[in-house]
Amino acid sequence: MHFLRVGVLVLLGMLLTGCGYNRLQQQDEQVTAAWSEVLNQYQRRADLVPNLVNTVKGAVQAEKDILDSVVEARARATSIQATPELINNPQAFQQWQAAQGELSQALSRLMVVVERYPELKSISGFDDLRAQLEGTENRIAVARKRYIEAVQTYNVTVRSFPTNLTAKVFGHDTKQNFSVENEREIARPPEVDFGRMESGPQQQSTPPQVEKAG
Repeated sequence: MHFLRVGVLVLLGMLLTGCGYNRLQQQDEQVTAAWSEVLNQYQRRADLVPNLVNTVKGAVQAEKDILDSVVEARARATSIQATPELINNPQAFQQWQAAQGELSQALSRLMVVVERYPELKSISGFDDLRAQLEGTENRIAVARKRYIEAVQTYNVTVRSFPTNLTAKVFGHDTKQNFSVENEREIARPPEVDFGRMESGPQQQSTPPQVEKAG
């Protein structure tokens, strides 16, 4: 009886290996790990935003609408609970993705604005915060790339024969990935109004001199 059980287990293991079960499990874990890194980097960015806003708001009070848009975008981005299950919920994933995209755009506009205020460079901690934010954006891009690749590999396995049969039996569905439109939006540089930048903060104009009649 003992040898029969061992034989059944060995046969079952061979069948599962041949039908791609182990590959599905491995790729599923890779997607989960890649997604966790994406969330970590987005959370790191969210944590930097309040310090950045508090640092620059004294110098750019005239740009209050930009600062408000960053704060509001961060609030929306962090209001959606980012869990491992998010990648299995298309609607929630799209909402989270859209909120993160809004924060990316708001931060891009803020970075354009602060270039008009050279005095910010003298504020303690500003350059360090900007460097941290830029570094985080780079890490987000790397984490997103790894996640996209992991999901693509996993989804191909889930859809391919005969592993698609195993996927159906064990409840493996395709996972959500970042959309092409979203990638395009993130890659698009922020629009810069050079005319406004050249004018800088408004200054009091000198009244023209009136020539005296000879």
